[in-house]
Amino acid sequence: MEKRTIKSEIDVCQKNELSEMEQLLVNKAIEATDRAYAAYSHFRVGAALLLANGEIVLGCNQENAAYPVTICAERSALFSAGVQYPDQPVVAIAIAARDESGQLLGEPITPCGSCRQAMIETERRYSRKVKILLYGTERIYVIDGIGQLMPLSFTDDMM
Repeated sequence: MEKRTIKSEIDVCQKNELSEMEQLLVNKAIEATDRAYAAYSHFRVGAALLLANGEIVLGCNQENAAYPVTICAERSALFSAGVQYPDQPVVAIAIAARDESGQLLGEPITPCGSCRQAMIETERRYSRKVKILLYGTERIYVIDGIGQLMPLSFTDDMM
């Protein structure tokens, strides 16, 4: 048996170290948390996508008593962009969250498995990496493409 190590690299920074556009994207993700419908978890997540044409598309989690019907902020934004701007590649996504008391999280949150899979498909669809900005008040993770979060990912070439 052979053992292999798979590593991911991320940058960790403060908000003021981001570009102006990245700061705007993070602010839009924070703004989107206020639009979340989180009646059950009270965990509000917002996402903001930057498209190649400069448009910003927002998404937020939308919960439902039938839990499988719930949609996360990331997929909400990705699918909305796919409808509104089907020919525009996604350049970056920023993600932020608030806890039950409405406070922004100190530590960044990461996308769930379903959202990661949707991001993999988005990168494949447009043949380009999507920069991922995971916001926390204490630090921001800057990730160069979903492969850094999911190095062993499921794609159609495996079928």
